[in-house]
Amino acid sequence: MVRYLLFKYLRFDRSQPFIALSAILAFLGVSIGLMVLIIAMAIMNGFDKEFERKLFTMNYPITILSYIKGGIDKSDVDRLKAEFSNLKFSPYISTQAIVKHGNKLEGGILFGVNFDDEKQINSVVKEALSNTTPSGFEILLGKGIADDFVLSLNEKVTMLFMQLSAGGLVSMPTMKRFNYVANFSSGLIAYDKAYSYTDVNALAKILGYESGSYDGIHIYSDNPKSDIIKLNQNLSPGQRAVGWWEQNGNFFSALELEKRALFIVLMLIILVASLNIISSLLMTVMNRRQEIALLLALGASKSEIKKSFFVQGSVIGGSGIIFGLILGLFGVWLLGNFDIVNLPADVYGSSKLPMELALSDLVMILVGAIVIVLLSSYYPAKKASNVDILTTLRNE
Repeated sequence: MVRYLLFKYLRFDRSQPFIALSAILAFLGVSIGLMVLIIAMAIMNGFDKEFERKLFTMNYPITILSYIKGGIDKSDVDRLKAEFSNLKFSPYISTQAIVKHGNKLEGGILFGVNFDDEKQINSVVKEALSNTTPSGFEILLGKGIADDFVLSLNEKVTMLFMQLSAGGLVSMPTMKRFNYVANFSSGLIAYDKAYSYTDVNALAKILGYESGSYDGIHIYSDNPKSDIIKLNQNLSPGQRAVGWWEQNGNFFSALELEKRALFIVLMLIILVASLNIISSLLMTVMNRRQEIALLLALGASKSEIKKSFFVQGSVIGGSGIIFGLILGLFGVWLLGNFDIVNLPADVYGSSKLPMELALSDLVMILVGAIVIVLLSSYYPAKKASNVDILTTLRNE
């Protein structure tokens, strides 16, 4: 009975073409809505992961800070290295500085590091220094600054520091000329224009730090969220460990909020498309009331009638979900493997759309679409099973 009615009512009826048109629109609406939702979620996840990878490198998984400038000494570093042999450490000195070349000025942060240690925890620095290692008063600049200043390798740049030095009758900012030997590109213009690196001993001399004194320690960890708890329990007073996610919490919260809002809006598209399932089934019910009443009079149960229309709605919506899933996955593969959409790499961190579809998101999308389709099929099915036999046969 159910199979007979399913094939009968799904066939194209020339006398009632609008019913078939409504079913086709429902199928296409669900398909396109699901496809767009899958692609949009993949793009949002891709950008999220891409920014996470960039920030993970340039902001470092864990950073140990001191409340006092130069408040971390070599003994602290040696102790942590002994206690946490699975982690990689790079102690540093940092200061605000202005890069000057010709008539151009650019402010930023200058890090004094041991480049052998820094290469182990920062892949961007390691790639930039594959052929050289700065020493003394040599400097590694971000590509953004190097390009703006049109610098050539081994040119001199002047660094202006906030520390004042005596200059005749007045105090002047400390200035030092550095030899530009390499540049790095993190993929994020904000870092490429703001960060510079030099030898830790050279910067310590300029700032007047004692040998073995540091402002902080950059740490590489495969499991930073668990390791940061252990580190904080083993730090000296006046020191604290900060994770990269804490330094960029607002940014990723905004991305997550935007992702949820986009999911809700696009799910509403599927909901609106599913209204065509309701209208198509209701029109079928109204058009076939006499047949339904006869079937009920001849012994068909209400549950069979209800099941027939429920399955019909589920087939229309379910086929739309399957087709939309195929289109969505194909779209994710296509956009992820071919440069169909080109992006400014210095803004977005990648020149092509970063596509990364999470399994949890895909399951949530499919479950949401299935629930909407089933709910859309239930009301018309219930309406069909409640057809009054006597009234319908008497009037029609």
